[in-house]
Amino acid sequence: MNKTWLVIKREYLSRVRKKTFILTTILTPLLFAAVIGTVILITIKNVRNEKIAVVDPSGLLKSNLESSKTVTYQFTTDVDTSNFVAKGFSAILFSPHSGVNETNNFKLITEKSLSRMANESIEKSIDRALENNMISQELKIDPRLIDSIKSNAESVSIITNKKGEDGKLQQSNFNIASSIGYFTAFLIYITLFIYGAMVMRGVMEEKTNRIAEVIISSVKPFQLMMGKIIGIGAVGLTQFLIWIVLISIITTGLTSLIPADVLHQVQQTQQQIPGATGQSSEAIRAMAEVQNNLATVNWGLVIFCFIFYFLGGYLFYAALFAAVGSAVNEDPQDAQSLMFPITMPIVIGIVIMINSINDPSSSLATWSSLIPFFSPIVMMARIPFGVPDTVPYWQLGASMVLLVLGFVFTTWLCSKIYRTGILLYGKKATWKEMLKWARR
Repeated sequence: MNKTWLVIKREYLSRVRKKTFILTTILTPLLFAAVIGTVILITIKNVRNEKIAVVDPSGLLKSNLESSKTVTYQFTTDVDTSNFVAKGFSAILFSPHSGVNETNNFKLITEKSLSRMANESIEKSIDRALENNMISQELKIDPRLIDSIKSNAESVSIITNKKGEDGKLQQSNFNIASSIGYFTAFLIYITLFIYGAMVMRGVMEEKTNRIAEVIISSVKPFQLMMGKIIGIGAVGLTQFLIWIVLISIITTGLTSLIPADVLHQVQQTQQQIPGATGQSSEAIRAMAEVQNNLATVNWGLVIFCFIFYFLGGYLFYAALFAAVGSAVNEDPQDAQSLMFPITMPIVIGIVIMINSINDPSSSLATWSSLIPFFSPIVMMARIPFGVPDTVPYWQLGASMVLLVLGFVFTTWLCSKIYRTGILLYGKKATWKEMLKWARR
């Protein structure tokens, strides 16, 4: 055990002390935040306001067509197709039977193609104007009253689940749960490849450099393999813990930049959701709704399960990657061919996960979340939807136990392959040959 600990310590410290580890660990969250911020900034800056001249002799749109950040409407009678560009308009909109347009449809004439956002905004504005006009004329009702009713109805977006153990109604939001499920599952999917390949490359380098021969003279092959797997896994866990701390600090810092009066309005609006939203702005209502939805998530359980399934999935697959690395000599193409049976279950797992997000209680999602080859990815996609509502305790417990047993089995099997392959040179290994090593 002492020798295994020495290998773990060597693998961990040799990687953590590298400048690349420190830089990637610190810069990765900042880089993601910068990329997201840049995309949002470019999107906002790139949205131009289109000025549209409206020719509407019948007055069909006059009182119901509203301008937006994307499109500004101006009703006029002295603009036509020959001079709308000279007068500073991007396009001219003709209502049906308005002289130039004798059809039953609206007609939009532009000099240059408008953006997709502008086209969609114009279509929605016309639909809304016609709808309001029909409501006013046919039903004799103020359209603003209907808009208020629809707004109040749409604000109640939280889905109520069945009663929990304490008898109280538990709440969850599908969009929030699916977003967390996608993010955590994809993160485990990526890390299985990254850290699994790191284990394989480490074994290959020691074998091709003949360092393994020196190490095995004082350490058993099983101890060496376990030391490498646990040491590199500890590196990955350290990165995740640092990222959680950094993300918390960044989130707290961004929150502190929001003015106190805005935060006070958000807190007041939170108490109104679901229900009347008052006269709060759309941005404040959106912030309050997001905070309310995030508060319904059991973050303690999500973080605990994420760490467990990351470690369990990594240990399960790392042993397989180590076995492949021990069987490869100097040709990287041999590694690619031997990796295929290992990477396929990971890819299949992400495909099942995408389908499980839509129906987390389906038979496919339930049974695949119990199989160790898929459970680290699929189960993490189901857990944000609720435990024990969507994921009963017996399923969560069975999934964890089977994953641990799967890790023990793959470690036992791959250690038999590892102890033969690590000292085998000059022969191209195949899976058939590796299985013979395992049966010895």
